[in-house]
Amino acid sequence: MEAPLQTEMVELVPNGKHSEGLLPAPTPMAGHQRVEGPRRSCVEGEGFLQKSPSPPCFFEGKTSFGMSVFNLSNAIMGSGILGLAYAMANTGIILFLFLLTAVALLSSYSIHLLLKSSGIVGIRAYEQLGYRAFGTPGKLAAALAITLQNIGAMSSYLYIIKSELPLVIQTFLNLEEQTSDWYMNGNYLVILVSITVILPLALMRQLGYLGYSSGFSLSCMVFFLIAVIYKKFHVPCPLPLNFANITGNVSLIEVTKEEAQLQVETEATALCTPSYFTLNSQTAYTIPIMAFAFVCHPEVLPIYTELKDPSKKKMQHISNLSIAVMYVMYFLAALFGYLTFYDGVESELLHTYSKVDPFDVLILCVRVAVLTAVTLTVPIVLFPVRRAIQQMLFKNQEFNWLRHTLIAIGLLTCINLLVIFAPNILGIFGVIGATSAPCLIFIFPAIFYFRIMPTEKEPAKSTPKILALCFAVLGLLLMTMSLSFIIIDWVSGTDRHGGSH
Repeated sequence: MEAPLQTEMVELVPNGKHSEGLLPAPTPMAGHQRVEGPRRSCVEGEGFLQKSPSPPCFFEGKTSFGMSVFNLSNAIMGSGILGLAYAMANTGIILFLFLLTAVALLSSYSIHLLLKSSGIVGIRAYEQLGYRAFGTPGKLAAALAITLQNIGAMSSYLYIIKSELPLVIQTFLNLEEQTSDWYMNGNYLVILVSITVILPLALMRQLGYLGYSSGFSLSCMVFFLIAVIYKKFHVPCPLPLNFANITGNVSLIEVTKEEAQLQVETEATALCTPSYFTLNSQTAYTIPIMAFAFVCHPEVLPIYTELKDPSKKKMQHISNLSIAVMYVMYFLAALFGYLTFYDGVESELLHTYSKVDPFDVLILCVRVAVLTAVTLTVPIVLFPVRRAIQQMLFKNQEFNWLRHTLIAIGLLTCINLLVIFAPNILGIFGVIGATSAPCLIFIFPAIFYFRIMPTEKEPAKSTPKILALCFAVLGLLLMTMSLSFIIIDWVSGTDRHGGSH
């Protein structure tokens, strides 16, 4: 059944200047949806819009176009960039470029659907669009997907700490090889960082450093990209280790000196030749990694709310520009990372540089910058997860320090266990990218749009609605296929990097 809508309110005043949280009508609305009671503020906008003459709430956005592009770019950019070179190694350059372009364009289209849905009902929160379309089940499904995505993001950040911090300590201590000491064990270090740095920050009621940390994180990833491009021209191919293996293999065979030299050169060329189109068991991880890297949809509507002189067209331009900037950065990081190591690239690109020179100062600086950025970002990502849990389990209850603390400790404990027992970061990128990311990018924006857009304005058989349904089906297919291939890969035990970290 089509959701009941107030069709005369198709174009509400933008930027949250709409009648959220007004007093409910005396009679309940038709269908399975219900009206919530009066709201104390306009922030969440959980109630349905009513035909009430009560004065609306006003919120004046003050964020400029440029700053909004920066904020949304920062929301898109994350640890996913570290896995893209591995994705390129398992698809080839041409197929990777095609898939990256497809995911970027589809992300832009799904933001278009979100903005149109938001314009109809004047809601500026992803979960509330779910509530407006499908009632409480829609709200819970959206909240669950966002929570899962954020848990995946936190897990990937902590995995980077587990993977990179021992290498940083090894470099500072000037050790040729990792020792068995506890301070060289990534599992101990990730627990130590969680307790001493992340937990105290996560216990704050408000994160005053949020803006600074966001800018720092984006700067670190730009620094990482510059280092990857620079290193492409300074890392030999094949790596000395691989070259030694080639010459060692040849020396075992009774051949002439000229033949041996020719064979060495042939194998070295094969190791350092890019692939343009590849399909293997690891290709299944490519789309999930890309989807994980482009998820920013829950942040689009809050950024729209803060925008100065807002309109759907302006916000779409901001989204397109942000996605375009990240698209270029992602492609360059993947391309130069892949062209540095070719098939030797690992699922976490930064870790691969330890094969070259463990004491490289530039890579050490990049590692320290990325480690600082991800450590400061974990508490920021933890906040909405905790808020979602409190909304679902402890709704309308006063703030409680004990509950606030226990939820943070519980979340960090679960994520630490996941990171300690996960064989590599690829599993985290794969599972989250194959579950919550398709929901947030493809499925939810399409079905919310289909339900919220009035039939008087766009009938069910209209082209935009048919396209939206096809978009949702595409997301469902991608999710099913990716999960199937990943499960098959796990069962068959063909994860070639299972023990690399």
